[in-house]
Amino acid sequence: MKEIRRLLPHEDLIYVADSKYCPYGEKTPQAIQERARKVTEFLLAKGVKLIVVACNTASVAALKYLRAAFTLPFVGVEPAVKQAALFTKNKKIGVLATGLTLSGEKFTSLVEKFGGGITVVNQACPGLVEQVEAGRVSGPETETMLRMYLKPLQDTGVDVVVLGCTHYPFLRPLVEKIVEPGIQVIDTGMPVARQTKRVLTQAGLLAPETRIGQDWFYTSGNPSLVGPVVERLWGANEVVVERIPPPFATD
Repeated sequence: MKEIRRLLPHEDLIYVADSKYCPYGEKTPQAIQERARKVTEFLLAKGVKLIVVACNTASVAALKYLRAAFTLPFVGVEPAVKQAALFTKNKKIGVLATGLTLSGEKFTSLVEKFGGGITVVNQACPGLVEQVEAGRVSGPETETMLRMYLKPLQDTGVDVVVLGCTHYPFLRPLVEKIVEPGIQVIDTGMPVARQTKRVLTQAGLLAPETRIGQDWFYTSGNPSLVGPVVERLWGANEVVVERIPPPFATD
């Protein structure tokens, strides 16, 4: 969302944190599809013109389902394997992601398509999403977890680390502190923003450049708990986070 805001300052953005059902990485594809459908229906009720499925796990589990069920354009996300394959010098890359993302058909096809001749070291990272959701993007507990997950990648000698979950860019400073010099850390924020602009442009849906875009934040969880975290991660004071109303906030 930050990269989209930088690239598209004239667009209104609505962000939904499905905090009540986090983390998605531990749920079945069917459960993720149901949550994705509920969130999509809520956003449609708000009059959105495009939806970014800003979660690797949800993109793997639900993007095809959403595109078949709804008519508006969707932009998905995927780990930056293609970019990593271009950047690596020693042909060894590491991917931090959720277990569901790493085991999904979409990720497998990414590696097959762009990872020819490259060693791809996958590392599932249980607990990292919860750390970010709680706003714990630094500190000894999070650092200990990251050191544990990064060790197999560094032991293999990777020279690129892919942050394969949309929560992980908030951990980037800590990751860059831990990894050895010369290891490049990348995520998909800017490519997703560029794709969003591309789709809006092709559909003739870009907002006029004479206006200033506004931001709205919603959660299926407790706004009093989610609000301070959103303020910290978004980098703005007095962010208002509202609760998603029924029936969108329930199973």
